[in-house]
Amino acid sequence: MDLYTIIFYIFAVITLGAACVVVFSRNIVRAAFALLFAFFGVAGIYVFLLADFIAITQLLIYVGGILVLILFGVMLTSHQIHVDTKTGTVQTLPAVMIVSALAGTIIGIFWSTDWNVSSQLKIMDKTAPQIGELLLTKYLLPFEIASVVLLVALIGAAMIARREKKPKD
Repeated sequence: MDLYTIIFYIFAVITLGAACVVVFSRNIVRAAFALLFAFFGVAGIYVFLLADFIAITQLLIYVGGILVLILFGVMLTSHQIHVDTKTGTVQTLPAVMIVSALAGTIIGIFWSTDWNVSSQLKIMDKTAPQIGELLLTKYLLPFEIASVVLLVALIGAAMIARREKKPKD
């Protein structure tokens, strides 16, 4: 194994380990911080897949925005979050069956697919300049329509949040 493969497996182990901590942790703060490592691991895997734009987007949007929002929400919550473990026993058997079926399907697809493996690493062009050029030429109108729709949604959310509650008689 070369250094490239070893580093890829390190990122894969970090991502899977952190994801398992997120799923199985009973402490929500610990799960939120493990989510940080899972997001960084996924961004690292995107770098290895030569998808630089998606890796940067992963870091900026998920780590920089969503995860920080989750951490603030968790740390500013004034009450304790209690998880009732007795109610989950009824759903354990169906969940195990569904997860086993999905895992078997994914493993079957993995082993039956004829993977094309190159002996040498191809250096590809960066994707970010191409995406930027397409967003400002061919896809300018859909990009602007999406930005206006998001602006209207943001204004609507602000109006709903600022609406005064009417006292009930």
